[in-house]
Amino acid sequence: MMERRTAVKALALAAGASLVSKATGRGAQTQAETAMNPEAFPFADDGTFPNGGKYPLVVYRQVLSGTGPASTVEERFAANGWTNSWRNGVYPFHHYHSTSHEVLGVYAGSALLTLGGPKVGQQFQVAAGDVLVIPAGLAHQCIRAAADFGVVGAYPDGRHWDLLRGQPGDRPQADHNIAGLPLPTRDPVTGESGKLRQLWTAA
Repeated sequence: MMERRTAVKALALAAGASLVSKATGRGAQTQAETAMNPEAFPFADDGTFPNGGKYPLVVYRQVLSGTGPASTVEERFAANGWTNSWRNGVYPFHHYHSTSHEVLGVYAGSALLTLGGPKVGQQFQVAAGDVLVIPAGLAHQCIRAAADFGVVGAYPDGRHWDLLRGQPGDRPQADHNIAGLPLPTRDPVTGESGKLRQLWTAA
C-alpha cells in the first residue's frame, strides 16, 4: 500500500502539481475540465496524525468563480450535500477532525497551508477559486495568509466536527471515529459526477 501511495504522489508531482507554488502547467483548461481532473495526494500516518487513513487529499484548482461572495461557495457545497458550513480562516496550528471529512473552498485571497503535519507534511499555496477536500484525520495548518483570505468550510451531510491537535490520548478513539465514517455520497464540487468517490474508493 505504501509503495502504491508513493507512486501516486510521484505521478502527481510529475504532472506538474506544485506543492509550494500554485499549480501550473494546466494549460488552457476550463473550470469544467479542471473539475474533472483534481489532484490527489496521499499522506502517511506519522504516529501522531492519522493523515487521512486510506483516503488522499483531493485538490481542485480554480473551480470556483472568481472572488466571492462566500454565499456562492456555500450554496454550491450545500447543493451537493456538504453543509454545516462556516466562513473564516484556517487555524495556525496543526489539527485534524476525526468525526467528519471536510471541504475548504477559497473564495478570496490566498494562503500557504501545511497538510500532513510537521513530520511528513507538505506545503500548498491556495488562492481564490481553489477547493481542498480534506479526509478525516489529515492534519492541516495555515502558515500565512493574505489580509483578504477567505474560506468556506463544510461537511458531508452536515456532520459535526471535532478538533484534535495530535495530543497523547487522542488515539485510538480518533482512529475508531475515522474508520466508522461513511464515504461521502456526492462530490462537493461537481456532485454525483465528481471524481471524489472514484479517488477515495480506489485508495
